Amino acid sequence: MIRLLTFTNLYPSEANPRHGIFVEARLRKLVQTGRVQACVVVPVARPPSGLALASRHAERHGIPIRYCSFPALRGVTTIFHPRLMARCARESVRELLAAQGEFDIIDAHFLYPDAVAAMYLGQWLQRPFVMTARGSDVNVALGERVAGAAIRRAARRSGAIIAVSSALRASMIQQGLPAERITVIRNGVDLDVFRPADRAALRAQLGMRSPTLLAVGNLVPEKGFDLLLAALPHLPEAQAILVGSGPQQTLLQELSRELGVAARVSWLPPMPQAALQRYYVGADLTVLTSIREGMPNVLLESLACGTPVVATAVGGAPEIVTDPVAGRLVYARSAESFAAECRAVLAGGSNAGAVRGFAERFGWEQPVADNVALLERVAGCG
Repeated sequence: MIRLLTFTNLYPSEANPRHGIFVEARLRKLVQTGRVQACVVVPVARPPSGLALASRHAERHGIPIRYCSFPALRGVTTIFHPRLMARCARESVRELLAAQGEFDIIDAHFLYPDAVAAMYLGQWLQRPFVMTARGSDVNVALGERVAGAAIRRAARRSGAIIAVSSALRASMIQQGLPAERITVIRNGVDLDVFRPADRAALRAQLGMRSPTLLAVGNLVPEKGFDLLLAALPHLPEAQAILVGSGPQQTLLQELSRELGVAARVSWLPPMPQAALQRYYVGADLTVLTSIREGMPNVLLESLACGTPVVATAVGGAPEIVTDPVAGRLVYARSAESFAAECRAVLAGGSNAGAVRGFAERFGWEQPVADNVALLERVAGCG
């Protein structure tokens, strides 16, 4: 039995149940094998003037969690975040050690600041740590001077590094991380949650009368939703539904008005997976307009629901859309090119059963087996 201490600032909570849900999904699948026992420590940023919160206890799906706070001021304390996070985590770790016993491995998600903080925790606990790279940590943080240097130092000391796509692994190697330590283990999709259903009935319930493009994600520049809005004038019969929230929402809504497509765009807040599955099933097409990505879960979820995709050819997207049955990739970042690929998929129609059959290769079985094998190797159990 591997005893795992998962350490990440991106993990669901009662207040924010979708925050880092993909981290929790992998951990739950590992625990369900019966070969991994897990606890979680979640460092939470607070203003330097705010009161430090005592370690807060919680439990989700049978996994004990401790939330602790550290002082953070964007642009000022950023370079100190790894040490501040590791320091705030000590009390929580002591509590878990007393309640759960020793840990075999620290499981850190995102290379910076989490994995660098895990390096300090590993030194304190005298335990190995595993780093999982997920996207922006490679595409942004690794290219920064201070963060990049800290990540490289942690990488050399890590027990192993997991990249969720081959594209991320290649980028990590190009930026100086040790190739021999990096293993590609992609994300999985829950095929029981994301599944086909009665599409006609759902379309009627959700008010989908026109060809419907679904986009899901945080409304931030990296997701490139302006490209979808710019493509809509070239798709005069289509409507778009954007599910998400974020700092760009007002800007994007204003852009939709400027482009004359506001009446064809619906804005919905983030929603639980069970509700999101209904929108995937009802939509004609799921679109991904990102500027950069790791391994986009949105594509996996849509395909598992039997709905094809059109995606910008970034990050791990080309590793998912490998067959015309799944949809199309967009290589030129222009409204015309994106609209043309959407038109091609809409005109060709799709077979939900065939799309679902393609998606079944992306279930959790293989990623979980690969993860367990890697953890056992690092812990010296395999």
